[in-house]
Amino acid sequence: MMFLNAIELTDTLPCLAEPGKIIVVGKPSRSLDDVLPYLAALPNVIGYNPEACTLTFRRPSGFLTLFADRVNITQVCDVEEGLGLLSSLVDAINATWTHRHELTPVNTARRAPQLLDVWSLLPRTNCKRCGVATCMAFAAALLQHKRTPADCLSLRDDTSLSAQRTSLEVML
Repeated sequence: MMFLNAIELTDTLPCLAEPGKIIVVGKPSRSLDDVLPYLAALPNVIGYNPEACTLTFRRPSGFLTLFADRVNITQVCDVEEGLGLLSSLVDAINATWTHRHELTPVNTARRAPQLLDVWSLLPRTNCKRCGVATCMAFAAALLQHKRTPADCLSLRDDTSLSAQRTSLEVML
C-alpha cells in the first residue's frame, strides 16, 4: 500500500545559504505525521521534533525538512532538480512506510550533534597530525562530513581512545 501519491511543487524561494540556488517547497498529497516517526529512524536525521511534527535530514548539499503538511529542500540548483528530488522523496517515503514493520519508530526529540559535543570526544591536543590546525577545526570538519574519525591519527592509533572513536562514529 502506498502512503503518498505525490508531493506537489508549490513554491521556490531564493536560498540564502547558497546564492544562485533555490529552496523548493512542496505539499504532500496527505499529512506526513503518521510516517515521520519511521523516517526519524533512518540515517542522516539531524533533527526531529515529534511535538511540532518536523524532521530534518542532511543532504550532500543542504537540508531536507519535512513538516506534516509541507516539505522544504534547500540548496537546489533549479526547478527541474527540485521536481526530481520531490519525486524521489515520494518513493523514499513510500518505501519507508512499506517497511515500517522493520523499523522502530522514534517518538522522542533528536538533535544533531553540536560542535562541542564532537570536540569533547577528540584528544584535544591540537597535534595537527590530521592536517587541520586545531581539534576544534577538526570537529567542525567532522560535522561537515569533510573528515572522518579515522582521519584523527590519535583516535585511530591510541587504543585508550577507542570509546571516544566509537562514540564519534555512532554520533556522526
